[in-house]
Amino acid sequence: MALALAWAAKGMYITAPNPRIGCVIVRDGTVIGAGHTQPAGQAHAEIQAMRDAAARGNDVRGATAYVTLEPCSHHGRTPPCSNALVQAGIGRVVAAMTDPNPLVAGRGLAQLEAAGIAVTSGVLADAAHELNIGFFSRMRRGLPWVRLKVAASLDGATALHSGESQWITGPDARADGHAWRARAQAILTGIGTVKADDPQLTVRGVDTPLPPRRVIVDSRLEIDLDARILQGEPCWIAAAVEMPEKAAALRAAGHDVMQLPNPKGKVDLPALMRELGRREINEVHVEAGSKLNASMVREGCVDELLVYLAPSLIGPGQGMFDLPPLASLADKRRLRFHDVARVGDDIRILARFAHPHTDITTKE
Repeated sequence: MALALAWAAKGMYITAPNPRIGCVIVRDGTVIGAGHTQPAGQAHAEIQAMRDAAARGNDVRGATAYVTLEPCSHHGRTPPCSNALVQAGIGRVVAAMTDPNPLVAGRGLAQLEAAGIAVTSGVLADAAHELNIGFFSRMRRGLPWVRLKVAASLDGATALHSGESQWITGPDARADGHAWRARAQAILTGIGTVKADDPQLTVRGVDTPLPPRRVIVDSRLEIDLDARILQGEPCWIAAAVEMPEKAAALRAAGHDVMQLPNPKGKVDLPALMRELGRREINEVHVEAGSKLNASMVREGCVDELLVYLAPSLIGPGQGMFDLPPLASLADKRRLRFHDVARVGDDIRILARFAHPHTDITTKE
């Protein structure tokens, strides 16, 4: 299964909106075929592994297939993998997890068992879940998994008061940040960042056949039509007020303008997350300023923080979150450290909010 997970990771940047799945076929302790899910509409991992076995001259009848997610049992863009495994004469299937997709949800394994194939599930489930945390989130909640990235000095400043921030963290951390961008299907920022930094918010240094969609929270449609973020691939822009002429100009340039107002005249962030889930976005990577960061946290839209801390002190400056002061420590927002690692000279912290909807368990 560990090898199957390694194969699944090879599809990190190409499978969306489908999950990243790997499969290895084993006979007598020897791998006779392996593969991973291809881009949507193309072969799934099980089919790739069986094709690989055939290309090597190996017969899969009676062999064991290790797959990182339950084989699909429904006709989507491709035929059911469960049917293909039965027809190929596979003797045993070991799955890391059952599929959270309600169109599958145990039916694939049941079909295999009904055909006389031995079935086991729950092997390295946690690792399989992490690889597809956004897919599980969308299937179970209708929401993407939202990861908010910040880079700061050890005293918590993301920039000087002047706005200067290049570079607080080192080149290794910046490269690592691009890898996290690349695995998401959407990169979200706010109009404040667009106006202040004029960023492109593209992925650099990572081959991404499916580049993430850029999403801009811009309540009053203040964005300049010449902004660099509007160049290249079309953007999705979430607004709160109707600006027909500006919206028409943006749409004429290929961008999508969504009207999602809340009662305060701002963009309804929870509604935006629901809309991104509806649009089959599995993972959202947020890179924004302290105001939008705070709003995302306050509205319960963030699942985890990706924090890079540099070994430096820069004194008073811009902070990570523009949150109001608390009356009591009892009101603090709780997180738990999921992973802490050194990246070059910096520290990377992955911390998850301790509210119920981030507890997407791996229990069957």
